Amino acid sequence: MQELNVHNLRQIDRYRWLVPRQGKMRTDGMVFLDKRLLEHIKNDKSITQVANVAWLPGIVGRSLAMPDMHQGYGFPIGGVAAFDPERGVVSPGGVGYDINCGVRLLRSSLSRDEVIGEVENLVTTLFANVPSGVGSKQRNRKLDKNELKQVLNRGAQWAVQNGFGTRDDLLHIEESGCLDWADPAAVSDRALERGQAQLGTLGSGNHFVEIGFVETVFEEELAQGIGLFPGQVTIIIHTGSRGLGHQVCSDFLRLLQHASKKYGYELPDRELCCAPVHSPEGQEYLAAMAAAANFAFANRQLITAAVRRTFEQVFGLGASKMGMELVYDVCHNIAKFETHEVEGRKRELLVHRKGATRAFPAHHPKVPEAYQQTGQPVLIPGDMGRYSYVLVGTDRALRETFGSTCHGAGRLLSRHAAKKAAKGHNVVRELADMGVVVRGAGRATLVEEIPEAYKDVEDVVRVVHEAGIARKVARLRPLGVIKG
Repeated sequence: MQELNVHNLRQIDRYRWLVPRQGKMRTDGMVFLDKRLLEHIKNDKSITQVANVAWLPGIVGRSLAMPDMHQGYGFPIGGVAAFDPERGVVSPGGVGYDINCGVRLLRSSLSRDEVIGEVENLVTTLFANVPSGVGSKQRNRKLDKNELKQVLNRGAQWAVQNGFGTRDDLLHIEESGCLDWADPAAVSDRALERGQAQLGTLGSGNHFVEIGFVETVFEEELAQGIGLFPGQVTIIIHTGSRGLGHQVCSDFLRLLQHASKKYGYELPDRELCCAPVHSPEGQEYLAAMAAAANFAFANRQLITAAVRRTFEQVFGLGASKMGMELVYDVCHNIAKFETHEVEGRKRELLVHRKGATRAFPAHHPKVPEAYQQTGQPVLIPGDMGRYSYVLVGTDRALRETFGSTCHGAGRLLSRHAAKKAAKGHNVVRELADMGVVVRGAGRATLVEEIPEAYKDVEDVVRVVHEAGIARKVARLRPLGVIKG
């Protein structure tokens, strides 16, 4: 297929660009960008990847990409696509290696002024309580394989039952923290081995735990409905399924490359290997993917327990006394069965979101009771030097994007380019000058994750807000960060 570039796009409005159906595309593509963000992707293959996804059998609606889009494996990061379970496919490239990489937000009753003198102590204690970095492992907790399989079956529910949180936490997690079609038997022994000592650990790269505060409230009524107020201390946790999820993806990429040939699929890119949803290969991947997603839910739940313990150690108060409650937990890399209205008819679809966040509106049956009046909280982390955002889902997102929006700022520089840009810089000191205390597993991680390596998340959030596929509620400013 001839590669598409920005000159093939047809501008629909200020924030929507059509990738016209051509060649063997089964449908159009649609990307949500303004002209500034469009410039950032002119030299990568992400628009071509949007077009390539539109080749896949059984795709329903358009192949989509959010404004934080950039080139990924198979699908672009920021890609969203839905498939008819009877005629369509499932593709590991539409989920990614870090299965159920996601974000959760904790709120507190503490104010910025109450914690500002203890930020360094909090960051140091948090870094001690949450093992971080490449290959990081729990120093005192290695699950046996039977116990790990329980985690893969039950996700955050296992964690809560074993003392890492409360039943109320489960009411504030996407899918209540468990995909019930998971089957640990579909997970390889190698994946199990990689996961045994990594539950409750923070991955490397862009994964982090951030202590911050509510800097700006955009809509007071929505913020109150989510339990946020100006100056309030918050905590963001961003991590996924660690080595276990990576191994599941690797295992099934090999299997589904064979399946693509077996079922006679003509693909524009081998990275889009896939299998029919109801084929043995498709069902096995979905079972293993769900198991890895459950590991990620449990992982974030254990880190939440470590965050609460950290605040208790520093302030000498119980977590409940400090109002440390879970606002919400959202997935970024996942494929799930959902019901959506298409051309006036409700249909069950397999929705792939890769580097994209579910954004369901108020009164949707999948939105927790606590947020029926506001819409589902949407958590958009930025970089460790600037800010993050809380939004809510909208009816327009449900109509146009299968209830999806962006998931973060999106990388601007490769890790190699970030290292070059950071040469000669003292990243820790420069962040301290910005009012942010940072600790990382090593200098390499910190220089790869400098703020300049990312697009300004404000640009990304402006697009989804103005396009109507999410609605701004609050902006959070970091005070202290630990990086993997």
